[in-house]
Amino acid sequence: MRYGVVAIVGRVNVGKSTLFNRLVGRRTAIVEGEPGVTRDRVYGICEWQGNYFTLIDTGGLFPPFLDSVTEQVEKQVDLAINEADLILFVVDVVEGITPAEEEIAEKLRKANKPVIIVGNKCDIKRKRWKVTEGELHSLGGREIIYVSALKGEGIGELLDRIVSYLPEEAEIPITGEQIKVAIVGAPNVGKSSLLNAILQEERVIVDKTPGTTRDAIDTPFRWKDTDFLLIDTAGIKRKSKLQSLVEYFALVRAMKAIQRADIAFLVLDASLGVRRADKRVAGYVEDAYKGCIIVANKWDLIREGHTSKVKKAFIKVVREEMPFLSFAPVVFTSALKEEGIYELLDKTIEVYQNYSTPLNLEEIEPIIREAVERNPAREGKKQLKLYEIESDGAKPPSLKFYVNIPDLADDAYLRYIENYLRSFRYLEGTPIRFKLLRRKKKALLKQKGEIQ
Repeated sequence: MRYGVVAIVGRVNVGKSTLFNRLVGRRTAIVEGEPGVTRDRVYGICEWQGNYFTLIDTGGLFPPFLDSVTEQVEKQVDLAINEADLILFVVDVVEGITPAEEEIAEKLRKANKPVIIVGNKCDIKRKRWKVTEGELHSLGGREIIYVSALKGEGIGELLDRIVSYLPEEAEIPITGEQIKVAIVGAPNVGKSSLLNAILQEERVIVDKTPGTTRDAIDTPFRWKDTDFLLIDTAGIKRKSKLQSLVEYFALVRAMKAIQRADIAFLVLDASLGVRRADKRVAGYVEDAYKGCIIVANKWDLIREGHTSKVKKAFIKVVREEMPFLSFAPVVFTSALKEEGIYELLDKTIEVYQNYSTPLNLEEIEPIIREAVERNPAREGKKQLKLYEIESDGAKPPSLKFYVNIPDLADDAYLRYIENYLRSFRYLEGTPIRFKLLRRKKKALLKQKGEIQ
């Protein structure tokens, strides 16, 4: 068994993210013709013939343009190189060697790590190549492998060579149950700063320019013997305000991050209050039936924010503006000053316990029946009758109600049941899912043997 860490490096637009997706086996990194799409480190796990390696995609080095994040991209690449056992140096054989490749080669020589030169886009006719094998050898790699990341040519040979460089008899880092947390919010509310504050490292790039984060960045993390998977996401915008395919794909990945998470950190810029953009993101969390913690970030910008009176006033505004997330606790943080981080992590463990535990019918059934008896749903002479309640699992905790007329219980009535139940039972941070079935339907399913 071999296991190691492999980093993909190269200049912008040579196909690093396409190669990453090909090796990982799914579209994890955003791929687009616009240079400089990847900025942070993106991680994936690869398996080849019983061996495993962690693959790291990185941003393009030494781009022909300079912006406020260029220096931070290089820092992220340096971190990936230091972490790696093997470097894949990707070169576009059609465009050939540029001064950027020569600078990257010098950087890799100083790192003193084994390097494979990956000549990408080999599916294009050789007469169009602007690079010779001698020029590729001059970059200092131990060997050259030609591939087409787009079409999959040469990938098997590349994987064979990667495995040969991995440390032998290494143990694969295996984690148990993880609490998957999606860090979501409108642009520039401090999501990436919050992730870095939790990890105590510069895991992702932080810049004042909105839209710096593009990929959904997965990071394993351990706190108090509990495993987390923290997912930083791009700021969620309205579709009508998306200005490029890169922003569209970033939005798609942010939405998918919510779907695969257990809990969402809904991050607000507390200095701006609750905005329409915040409520839009909150609606996505509600629709996904995920556990939720509302993170009032940048609390250090609030004058006298340490007083309980000011915090209570802010929570009141949150409840008024987002009543559909009334179950979500509010935690006050300053990612910049690393305040409130421990409280947030402790609260996450509590919320996950509520989110992942099925409801105890012995405790809750009398409460629900009491709620229905006190205020039964009616329509004319028709009245809701509740015959049976079943637990329908967790994540989120769910219930099945077998009734006479399911249509009598509309969303407002189910909210009444939920609020009545919450007044008796501690269910902070988690939604409750209800499913109503006609009693006759249950009897029919029993006859068919589809349920016990």
